[in-house]
Amino acid sequence: MRFQGQRDIPLNDFGRSQAKHNGEKLFDKIGKAEGIEFISSPLSRTRETMEIIRSAMGLPIEQYSMDDRLIEISYGDFEGKTKPELKSANRGLFLSRKDDAWNFRPSNGESQADTLIRIADWYGSLEDGKTYVVTAHGAVGRVLRYHLLDLDQQEAATFVFPQDEVFEITKGSENRF
Repeated sequence: MRFQGQRDIPLNDFGRSQAKHNGEKLFDKIGKAEGIEFISSPLSRTRETMEIIRSAMGLPIEQYSMDDRLIEISYGDFEGKTKPELKSANRGLFLSRKDDAWNFRPSNGESQADTLIRIADWYGSLEDGKTYVVTAHGAVGRVLRYHLLDLDQQEAATFVFPQDEVFEITKGSENRF
């Protein structure tokens, strides 16, 4: 695993196939998504995911908005490095993140606790009663789940998002399909 964070890397072919499959599942669930707003992180991998999803749903690919607050967590000096590289460089620091994954902040990066500030602000800006389809990132999803599902910080911080599933998250409830 390589820590990508805010590096703007492209989506790979496997990710494209997962996005298409998720778009098909989403279409089966919500149809043409009338009245639903689509929002993406500004990074190219999430924008491409959104466009593939919209295409699989038979929707115009360009009709979505972006919100900078949905950008992935900054892994700072960890970005671009693999787990073995980080363990080799500073095993103690790398392993200490497991002790308090929620508050761990790599040098020049963000913690998930830091990320909660911008995700709570983004969520608070959404219109009550409206439905949104969002493409974002793993840490953003972990923080949003914490914010909406009243999870333990460590449980939220260590959740691994399967990229071949769609999550329906509302205050106090989560469904996966």
